Amino acid sequence: MVERKAKRKNKSSGLAVPSRASEQGNSQVFSHYIKKILEADVYDVAEQTALEPAVGLSRRLGQQVLLKREDLQPIFSFKLRGAYNRIKKLDSDIRQRGVITASAGNHAQGVALAAQKLNISAVIVMGRNTPEIKVQAVAGLGAKIILHGDSYNEAAEHALQLSIEHDYTYVHPFNDPDVIAGQGTIGMEILRQHTDPLAAIFVPVGGGGLISGVGTYVKYLRPGVKIIGVEAEGSACMWAALNAGKRIRLNPDELDQFADGTAVLQVGTETFKLAKHCVDEVIRVSTDEICAAIKDIFEDTRTISEPSGALAVAGLKRYLAREPSAPKAQAAYVAIVSGSNVNFDRLRHISERTEIGERREILLGVTIPEKPGSFRQFCAAIGKRNITEFNYRYASKAGAQVLVGIQTHPQDEDRDLVRDRLSKRYSVVDLSENEVAVLHVRHMVGGRAEVAEHERLFRFEFPERPGALLRFLTGLGKDFNISMFHYRNHGSAYGRVLVGIQVPDAAMTRFNSYLAEIGFRWWDETDNPAYQLFLA
Repeated sequence: MVERKAKRKNKSSGLAVPSRASEQGNSQVFSHYIKKILEADVYDVAEQTALEPAVGLSRRLGQQVLLKREDLQPIFSFKLRGAYNRIKKLDSDIRQRGVITASAGNHAQGVALAAQKLNISAVIVMGRNTPEIKVQAVAGLGAKIILHGDSYNEAAEHALQLSIEHDYTYVHPFNDPDVIAGQGTIGMEILRQHTDPLAAIFVPVGGGGLISGVGTYVKYLRPGVKIIGVEAEGSACMWAALNAGKRIRLNPDELDQFADGTAVLQVGTETFKLAKHCVDEVIRVSTDEICAAIKDIFEDTRTISEPSGALAVAGLKRYLAREPSAPKAQAAYVAIVSGSNVNFDRLRHISERTEIGERREILLGVTIPEKPGSFRQFCAAIGKRNITEFNYRYASKAGAQVLVGIQTHPQDEDRDLVRDRLSKRYSVVDLSENEVAVLHVRHMVGGRAEVAEHERLFRFEFPERPGALLRFLTGLGKDFNISMFHYRNHGSAYGRVLVGIQVPDAAMTRFNSYLAEIGFRWWDETDNPAYQLFLA
């Protein structure tokens, strides 16, 4: 029986720390997988990728940081390893019936390339909102593509049904022993490439295939090396599972798709079983932290990682920030850069959020007197700092509203200094982490509309596919007047809309029923300070 210690939490950070098995128990759990990893057949198509120093990041963090460059694989992602190992191990007669999977990106390309290499047919089911660049990448590898549903779950259900109807072999993206073993070869490579002491390996987590494979191998051979998973805050299914001691299914209406490669509702049964024994903790990071990590990777490698691919670096930075005064360790820290399949259209959004994620910009809403010389005085109060954003709106004779972005140094003290200096002379609201301000208001030419009575502000997200915007407008516009509208799409699977709608109090019940019919994620932002300052 596996001996387990009590679950505990790090109170200072709120990070989940799962239960750990004894070394004897770990050996029993892992031994089967160690053999599978050693026998994994991936190098017909996969490369042994570099484990290279992140010179700039190491200097800034005061620790030795190494990047495992899985973004250098032929499909720019580690997913090729597991997919090929799974398909290669099929009997020849089963192979000839063909394989099928559901994926909107990296796993789809892995299955398609593996099938091409082995000269068998492959069917890939993707959601209808999958960006065209990913569809074309898979099609270019010779796979048959079926677009179905608006989410991974809907695509997966359809793929499973087709596998039954046509006797295809379903290649699961993470919950399969051979897939896990294929991904585990990354852990094998890391230990061969770096024989000096290792403090921790940071691993991006979606369904758990990568971390369970890497963690199983590393913990078996070097149990003192920490295995730390990293998830986006809005899709942290492994964090939730390890905290609860059981697999937790996230709410699909609340699943954050920014790091789409790891946006999974629930970890696999097999991956969770392994993770309970080999994962030391899971760290959750914000969108802004992910964007800042993308910049870190670019500065050291001149490669642009996808959001999921930068998770490990974001988690490593947060982990080391927990004890900033800790002495420099002799052991190295490894972050797995898992992929670089990023849509070009998303780069502007990533760049915008990076400045906040790096704490290099503070976004403030400031009320200044409406009188001659007030602009000059306000700029003098800011001092000799770069202005990244300056939006002015005449509000009344009593004062004018300014939305200003100011470059700051990453240190918290510098941001506090800027904010406190202005607060002594003006009314100031810090909007740096306000989604309405960051995503919408700073890009809008707005103002107060006195004729827009009973206006309420709502923020929506909806699947980005043909007809979605029309469906959205049709649902809202039947009985209620739209008084303001701002739409942004960053090349991702979801569009973002900020809408002002005139809804009298007496009509709220009927309006709420329309929201339920539309079925999109939404937030009531009527009391948001960015709206009240600049648009209300």
